[in-house]
Formats: sequence, C-alpha cells, structure tokens
Amino acid sequence: MMLRFILASLLIFSVGLPSSLARPAPYALRISCGARNNVRTPPTYALWFKDIAYTGGIPANATTPSYITPPLKTLRYFPISEGPNNCYNIVRVPKGHYSVRIFFGLVTQPSLDKEPLFDISIEGTQISSLKSGWSSHDDQVFAEALIFLFGGTATICFHSTGHGDPAILSIEILQVDDKAYNFGQGWDQGLILRTATRLTCGTGKPRFDEDYSGDHWGGDRFWNPMRSFGKGADSPRSTENTIKKASVSPNFYPEALYQSALVSTDDQPDLTYSIDVEPNRKYSVWLHFAEIDATITAQGKRVFDVVINGDTFFEDVDIIKMSGDRYAALVLNATVTVSGRTLTVVLQPKAGGHAIVNAIEVFEIITAEFKTLRDEVSALQKMKKALGLPSRFGWNGDPCVPPQHPWSGADCQLDKNTSRWFIDGLDLGNQGLKGFLPNDISKLKHLQSINLSENNIRGGIPASLGSITSLEVLDLSYNSFNGSIPATLGELTSLRILNLNGNSLSGKVPAAVGGMLLHRASFNFTDNAGLCGIPGLPACGPHLSAGAKIGIAFGVSLAFLLIVACAMIWWKRRQNILRAQQIAARGAPYAKKRTHVSHDIQMSRHGHNNHGQARTAVENGPSLLS
Repeated sequence: MMLRFILASLLIFSVGLPSSLARPAPYALRISCGARNNVRTPPTYALWFKDIAYTGGIPANATTPSYITPPLKTLRYFPISEGPNNCYNIVRVPKGHYSVRIFFGLVTQPSLDKEPLFDISIEGTQISSLKSGWSSHDDQVFAEALIFLFGGTATICFHSTGHGDPAILSIEILQVDDKAYNFGQGWDQGLILRTATRLTCGTGKPRFDEDYSGDHWGGDRFWNPMRSFGKGADSPRSTENTIKKASVSPNFYPEALYQSALVSTDDQPDLTYSIDVEPNRKYSVWLHFAEIDATITAQGKRVFDVVINGDTFFEDVDIIKMSGDRYAALVLNATVTVSGRTLTVVLQPKAGGHAIVNAIEVFEIITAEFKTLRDEVSALQKMKKALGLPSRFGWNGDPCVPPQHPWSGADCQLDKNTSRWFIDGLDLGNQGLKGFLPNDISKLKHLQSINLSENNIRGGIPASLGSITSLEVLDLSYNSFNGSIPATLGELTSLRILNLNGNSLSGKVPAAVGGMLLHRASFNFTDNAGLCGIPGLPACGPHLSAGAKIGIAFGVSLAFLLIVACAMIWWKRRQNILRAQQIAARGAPYAKKRTHVSHDIQMSRHGHNNHGQARTAVENGPSLLS
C-alpha cells in the first residue's frame, strides 16, 4: 500500500510539472575559441568548452569590445593565407531547433586590423555582414539566428571581405523549443530568423535570459535596454508584481521582461520606434505587453492600434481584455515586407490617451540556401586532398553557398527540379597544383568544362573521365601525366576541345579518340614524345597485344636467367680445373721419384726372370733356334 501511495504521489507530481521541467534539458554547446582548456565565466558560471579539432586558424589573446561580451581571454582568427572561407564543423548535434550565436573579438596584436569586417554564414546561408563601427555597439558585437538543424552537424563559416582577418571569440549552439517563434505558415520550411534587435523597455540594464533566470528552452537571449524612444516621448514604468502567462511554451519569455515598460506622454501620445533594415526583405515583429501601470485598472481604459510602416496590423488592442487580467503577458506578432531601409512601429492610442510597450523583437526572415549535391561535395574534397590544393583557395564549407562566397575555381548552377546546386565547371589552371587526379572526379557528372592546365599533376589520366557525358572542354595540357590515353575519352560525344599536349603520355592514340576529328572536335596531343598513331604524330610500330608483351617480357627474363646459370656453371668448372692444376704442380717431385723407383723394381724383376730362363735352358740342353 505504501509503495502504491508513493508511486501515485510521484505520478501526480510529474503531471503537475510544467512541460519544460518534465522533458530533458535542451542541448547546449558553448565554445571558447582559441582556448586550450574548458572555462567557466561569471556571473552565471556558464561552461565554455575548449576549442580543439573544429577548424584551422590561429589562436590568440583577445580584447573584448563590449561589457556584454563573455569574459573570455582567447579567440581564433583567420588570416587571408588560410583562405577566404573558414568554418567550424561541429558534429553530433541532435536534430532540432537552435539559437546559434557568434561573438566577435579583437586580437591584441597591434599589427592586425583593430576592427575586421567579414561575413558569417550558418549551414551555407549568410546571416550577417559586419559593418564599420560594430565594436562600439553592444547589439552588434555578435550575430544570432534561429535555425533548424537536420543533418546532425552545424557548419558555421566566416568569409573574408578584404577588410582584416575574421576574429571569433565564442560560439553558442543552444536548443530551443521546436515551435519557438512560429510566425505563421511556412515558418519551419527552410526559413531562418536572423536577430535584428531585441529591446527591453523602460530599463537601463542589458540582460540575458540567464540573468533573468529564464527557462533554458527559450535559449539565452540578449535584451538591449531602451530607456526612451526619444526625448520627452515616453516615461518608464516598473513593477515587482508577478506577471502571469510569461514563461510559457513555446517561447518561454522571462517574467522580468514584463516588469518594466515605456508609456507615451501627453505631449506625444503616439509611441514610435524605428530601426534601420535591409530593403526588400521580410521581417517578423514581436511586440510584448503587460498592463503594469497602476492607473489602468480595467478593460477599455487603454486601447490603441499597432501600425507598422503605415499599415495597421492590430486594431483596438486592449491588453487587459486580450491577456485576461492586469499583470499578464500579451505577445503580438506580425510579418512585414519592407521595401525601404526603415521599419517603423507606431502605437496609436484610441482610449486612455497613452500607449504602452514592454519589449520589442525584430527578426529578418531569410530563406535558407539550397545545398550542393553531397556526392559532388565529397568529390571536390577528395580532389582538394589529392591535388594538394593550397590553403589560399579556402575550399571549406559548401562549394556553392552562400552564393556571395563560392569556392575559388568552382562554377555552380542550381537545379530547380531537385533544389540542389551542382558543379558545372572547374577552372584551376596555373595554380601550382601537384599530386594526382583521383577517379572520384567522375562524380562531378554535371561538368561541362575542366581546366587543369599548367600545373604539375602526375600519374595517369583517369579512365572514369569518360563517364562525364556532359563534358565539352577538357584541358590537361602542360602537366606531368604519363601512361596511355584512356580509350574511354572517345565516349565523350559532347567534347569540343581536348588538350593533352605538354605531358609525358605514350602509346597509340585510341581510335575512338582520334576519330573525334569527324565530330569537328579540336585536340592537341603535341609535346608527348611517346604518342603515335594519328596525323601530326609519329607512326606506331607493330602493334603487340598485352599478352604478347607479357610473353616477350617472360621470354627475355627466362633467357637472362639461363645465361646467368650457364655462366655460373662455366665459372665453377673453371675453378675446379685451376684447383686441380695447382695441386698437381705442388706434388710433381714426389711423383717423379716414385716413377724411378717403380722402374728399377721392374728392371730388377725382368733381369731375374731372364737368369732363371737361361739356367733352365742349360739344364734341358740345346734348342733349335729359328
């Protein structure tokens, strides 16, 4: 019974918890750029991870330009010698909705530009372009955007514009609610919200959500203080009363955001706010209200219209009526298309004589760029490695996006049917390339032109080039290619220009390649000492098949081995003869003496026999001699 009571109590308690508390904490990654160790910073003691294995660049000591900048001591900067595009590639980021924020810093080296200007992109979409004077404005020392990440990675790139070296102090990737800042139809279909401004009204203190003890599922937003919209235009209000309906899903705004406000005056009943924006763009405007003025106690006491760039978006706004009570939060959102360079919000009173506002957010709505085909990105990365591409090319990030900063030497086209970019040209002539040309170049199947001339590329010409059927121009001249010309090049029926001159190619030009003259193709095979077989080149000798060449090579090798074996046998026999002669020469006197002794013995034996025979003859009497 006691166990059932405990389980029931826990169930009731968990049901009563807010949804933000019932689910796990959001993913959060904070990187201290250039740092060798993890760091915690006051006043919240947030954890910043050390900066290793994410990117290139150079770590250096940092000067923080603003007091809202995290108090970190290092940064990472990217000199132009590292290339125009440099990226942080962060892996294992869970799929979800994120607030991505990048703080900029200043390098404490007098020889470097004190205020570099550069562009920032996230996942191939440019979200910010620094303007001169950014370091002296609190809300410009960072770039921030709300973006959906689906691929398990986050790629954040910095693009040089020729005005100093990009210098990055920190990067934050903070997960927010999947439905945060839902501004209407299509809000999650490849759209990004770039933070243009966030204002907390009626206070002089800049605050982050963390300072407000805000819910982590809302991110850690920075709120720039706005004491007044203009001299005599308004007056501040504040309260310590609890604000209802504040920190609720999906945006989880901090309660303290609604405890201060600006109220228009009798002299200027309209409350007006203007911000400079980029022309011909769409913006999402979020207005925050709570009736905290003690003089407004009931519905109908304060009513106003919301007019943005001359168009009325909300009529008869009555905060108490719409929020349900005093000291209760109300959020209004509007999507505005701006043709000029100014976005102006006007609150026009209709009853009560004054307007009120607690906070304002403005986001630029950016359409996310399409990505380059994955196979083609992989092929280019392998080419980068195989050819030893210099760092100055900056082949980092996506080859084609942002469109303002494509990879050097790569020409891009957008396929509207697949909503993907592809590479239709490579122009890398006379760039000091080395190494070899990998077979993976065939994965660039949309190529129409390849120019790799006047480099030092070695090895064979990949036969896989013959599968790029769209190829019209192939210029590999003045390199160190060797071996034969692949017969597969004859399958390139769209080819108009083929330049292979100035290499070390050999063998007979394949008939299919030579036959391109019939298709009015232009080619150049000169300055290849070993090539033969077409007009303008030497005539080829008898053609031997591969099997015949192998047989000849085997026969020559066998004959050589036989000659070596015979020579060794002859040499060994010769050594034996010489050794025998030497032995005979040393034993000659002894042999001669033995010969004489033998002769004397034989003579003695011969005389003894003769004497016996004579004695026998005397005994037997005379004999008849004939």
